[in-house]
Amino acid sequence: MMQSDVLEILKTALLLEIRGKAFYHKAAAEAQNKEMGDFFKQMAHEENQHIELLSEQYSAFKKNGAFVPQALGEVAVAEVARVLPHAFQNTAAAGFEAAAVSAAMGMEQRAIDLYSKRAAETSNAEEKKLYKWLAQWETRHLEELAEIDREITETIWHDNSFWPF
Repeated sequence: MMQSDVLEILKTALLLEIRGKAFYHKAAAEAQNKEMGDFFKQMAHEENQHIELLSEQYSAFKKNGAFVPQALGEVAVAEVARVLPHAFQNTAAAGFEAAAVSAAMGMEQRAIDLYSKRAAETSNAEEKKLYKWLAQWETRHLEELAEIDREITETIWHDNSFWPF
């Protein structure tokens, strides 16, 4: 793949992460539930880490045509406060949080798709390692968001005596 193509992919990845960080900051500020606000703040922080990592790789690849070897390690489990079902006692307040979680799930899926596709396409070992690692991290984000989505849904169903079974 040509250097300009790799740089375009890195720019696209950076844009995804910048948008994610902005979204999570806004969601944290607007959340009516403190636990959800804290969760969104943590997600914004993690997106910022991705921005820093991708920015470093972009600069190195643009300058030298090579990725900086990274000691990425295992994708750590975030130390975020678990959002518990009792956090959504006011289902009217959960409306914003539910919408934000749903939108965030779509955002994370787009990042997973981009990173997974690029990891499969590249023959560059460092690039492959970077994108696989990012895809794993974003998959963890998606799993956390899906769990929160389930908790919100169950709470709303319970509060409204609606169970489809």
